[in-house]
Amino acid sequence: MNFSNRTSMTERIESLKAGILSALSVTLVYIAIAFASANGAIALGNDFLLAAQVDLLRDFQIGININLFVKVAIAFLCGFLFGVTYRYIIRDDDNPHLKSGAVLAFGLVRGLALIEREQNFTDGFWLLGILVIESIIYFAIARFTLDWAISHNWLKPFTSN
Repeated sequence: MNFSNRTSMTERIESLKAGILSALSVTLVYIAIAFASANGAIALGNDFLLAAQVDLLRDFQIGININLFVKVAIAFLCGFLFGVTYRYIIRDDDNPHLKSGAVLAFGLVRGLALIEREQNFTDGFWLLGILVIESIIYFAIARFTLDWAISHNWLKPFTSN
């Protein structure tokens, strides 16, 4: 194996580490926010209290579990892609505009996609704005997690040659 192949493999491993670390941080924050919200409390209450007692709610419980699983999987994937991309965006540069821009870009795309899905977003405009802010918060926390890992040498930034 020549030098460029080893360097390439090292970079891939670092990108994988960045992706996994970012995915875990976004997923944990997503789960925390989901269970702190009213919908999360309803889903949790349905899982543990209602569905076990009432036969009619068992099918509904399965639907909620699958729905929640898909949402958590999407949060994990978004976090992973952010981590890999963020590592390449910032490289070994310490430009705060690049870091903030990456967070804002990912947060806006995710948040605005949620708004676009809504049929009538004018009724709950402020509520939908919270979705955008939540998305930005997910990636901001992932950014700070990645920056912390880089500062503690757990993760190496992509080096410009």
